[in-house]
Amino acid sequence: MTGIVIVAHTPVASAMLGFIEHTFGDLPERIRAVDIPPHEDIKVSFERVLEAANGVNTGKGVLILTDVMGATPANVASKIESVGHSIGLTSQVIVLTGLNLPMLMRCVSNRGEQLEELAHKALVGGQHGILRLGAKVDQE
Repeated sequence: MTGIVIVAHTPVASAMLGFIEHTFGDLPERIRAVDIPPHEDIKVSFERVLEAANGVNTGKGVLILTDVMGATPANVASKIESVGHSIGLTSQVIVLTGLNLPMLMRCVSNRGEQLEELAHKALVGGQHGILRLGAKVDQE
């Protein structure tokens, strides 16, 4: 089963984990949240995210979901994706940014998929979850 790590600015990651527990009735295995507080040393953030990735890793891959492109959570996750094997992470890592609740629901609901397929479904779920209510929306 693919491991999932949510990395976001405090308290977004923990709130997303709480949403999963609320929606699915309990907290599924192999999902962790790492909140990144303001002014935390990036080396400390890196170590905490790496520990979470190792904690959910079963050899089937790790999907890291982050909140904002270019911010510390995404930068730390991106570094883990690029150097993971050289620091002992034994699975492929994919990082997606722009986390939203539909994306997260899609991830949890499809965790049995291979890493690449899960990442694709997460992206589609996140994109389809963004709508303007009350207006006709063209589907592409």
